[in-house]
Amino acid sequence: MTEVAESPAPSRPSAIYWIVSLALAGVLLYYSLRGVEWTTVWEVLKGADPPGIAAALAIMSFALFLRSLRWRVLLSTEKRMPVSDVFWATSAGYLGNNFLPARAGEFVRTLMISRRTGLSKTFVLTTALCERVVDALALITIASAVLLVLPENPGWLSDAAEPLAIAGIVGVIVLILFPLFEPFLERVLARLPIPERFRERAEHFLRQGVQGLRSFHDRARLAKYLLLTALIWFLDGAIVVVGSKAIDVSIPLTVAFLLIAGLGLSSALPSTPGYVGIYQFVAVTILTPFNFTQESAIAFILLFQAMTYVVFLFWGAIGIWISSKAPTPAAIE
Repeated sequence: MTEVAESPAPSRPSAIYWIVSLALAGVLLYYSLRGVEWTTVWEVLKGADPPGIAAALAIMSFALFLRSLRWRVLLSTEKRMPVSDVFWATSAGYLGNNFLPARAGEFVRTLMISRRTGLSKTFVLTTALCERVVDALALITIASAVLLVLPENPGWLSDAAEPLAIAGIVGVIVLILFPLFEPFLERVLARLPIPERFRERAEHFLRQGVQGLRSFHDRARLAKYLLLTALIWFLDGAIVVVGSKAIDVSIPLTVAFLLIAGLGLSSALPSTPGYVGIYQFVAVTILTPFNFTQESAIAFILLFQAMTYVVFLFWGAIGIWISSKAPTPAAIE
């Protein structure tokens, strides 16, 4: 069987991406932080309850573990693998998403799994990107449900709900229908006047990409995946509730779900590492209509970002270290 080379790493973000990301972060930080009484923010954070913070960190770590189990459901279409391998790769990927630009963590975890298991990078990356599409749809569903029951809501999220819902529906349609077009696309590739080595490469990418999309076509696998997704996002809401109580801000669960949806959907925007500016804007615009002060919103989101850095840096760094020490099995042809 002819072995087709795959790109080992993503290209670096372009200068345009950096310009847009920095400009957006600057504008959103200015809007979010103007008029903030920083002494009040510090007083809120200084009064943090250590057991409450520890509980939030524990829930966040467990949610990260469940995310690895969920990804393993998709990867098992091609090969069953140890939970530990997927957990360490997932942790490293989330570390990359929080400290590298352009969601480069998706490529980090793809390379780790491919290196460890011999699975095609195209297949692994496709499953990772499918996760993002399903998460976006889940967040749209959560936001829509919460907006229906809340008497007040931030207008920008309501305005964005319709186009986001359309994008989510289109994503689901692609997940369902694209594999059905594989024979047609193979015939098109066979007729294109291109060199044979490029044709083989394109056919390889098509086969592996379609195989990744087919991960959702098994009913039992899909049911397990959706159950884990629901549990993960419930835990993310619980993290907000527990973390906010630790600094005496006390965000209710419905508002916590709305905040998580806003943070998740906004992370698709061009951003600096750590989503600086974007997260502050989301927290202020979502929480202040529910009678939270600007200072309490900023205090909470700074705590939330700090907790994500701690959890992802701890588990992700261990995952990268273990991956660097582990032997690499022979690649599957």
